[in-house]
Amino acid sequence: QKHAKPRRNMPRGPKKHLKRLNAPHSWMLGKMDGVWAPRPSTGPHKLRESFPLVLILRNRLKYALTMTEVTSICMRQLVKVDGRVRTDPTFPAGFMDVVSIEESGDHFRLLFDTKGRFILHRIEPKEQGYKLCRVTRVARTNKGIPYLATHDGRTIRYPDPLVRVNDTIRVNFESNKIVDFIRFEQGKLVMITRGRNAGRVGTLTHIERHLGSFDIVHVRDNADQTFATRLQNVFVIGNEQGPFISLPRSRGIKMTILQERQLRQQKGRA
Repeated sequence: QKHAKPRRNMPRGPKKHLKRLNAPHSWMLGKMDGVWAPRPSTGPHKLRESFPLVLILRNRLKYALTMTEVTSICMRQLVKVDGRVRTDPTFPAGFMDVVSIEESGDHFRLLFDTKGRFILHRIEPKEQGYKLCRVTRVARTNKGIPYLATHDGRTIRYPDPLVRVNDTIRVNFESNKIVDFIRFEQGKLVMITRGRNAGRVGTLTHIERHLGSFDIVHVRDNADQTFATRLQNVFVIGNEQGPFISLPRSRGIKMTILQERQLRQQKGRA
C-alpha cells in the first residue's frame, strides 16, 4: 500500500478576480447587475481606494456599453490620467486624480461625495494641469538625497525642506515638481478621505495627540457642525483664503436624511 504524499500549503499566486458583492461601496455597483466586478490592476492606489477606468467610461460617463468598447477606447490612447496616457481599462485611478478625454473635451477630478462615494467633478481646463498630493513619507536615500513620497505613489527628490509628513503639496504634471505646499495645522481647510465622514469638508480646529494610539482631528464645517476622525483620514485642500481646487456642488456639507427628503420634495414640486 502506497503512502499518500503530505500536502503542502503553497501560495496560490495573485488574485485575478473580484466578486461584485465584495467590490468597494464607493464604486456604487448594482448588487443584481452580475456576478463579477472589474478588478483594478496594481498601480498608484490601493484596490479598496481606487476607481478603475472601465467604471468611469462605462458606468458613469456612458461612453461605452461593454468592457470591449472601453478597451478599444483606451487602446486608441484617448484617456489620460494625470496627464499621462493610460491604455489599461482597469488602471486604478484614485482620489484627486485628473481624468482627461481630450477627444470630447472632458476633464474630471476624482473626489468623494458626502456619502463616501467616488464622483467625477468636472473641472476647467486651467485646473487640469495640477493635483494635490498628501505627503506620506519624508526621508533620505542611501546616498543622502532627500525625497518625499505621496499618497498616489509618487517619489519626488529634493523637496522643499519645510515640507513635513501629512502636509499637502501641489504637483505640476508637466514638470512633476512641487509648485506649492500647505502645512497640516489648525485653521486649514481639509477634506476627509476615509471613514464614515468621507467626503466632508471643513476647517481643522484641534489635533489630539495620543501616544501609542491613533491621533484624533476635530473639524468644523460651514454648517457649524463638528465631527472627529483619525489623523490618517484627513487631507488638507486649502488654507484660510480658500481651497486650492474647485469643490462639488454640495461643498462637502453633509445633510441629514430629513434635509435630503425635504430637498427631494422641493425638486418634485418644481
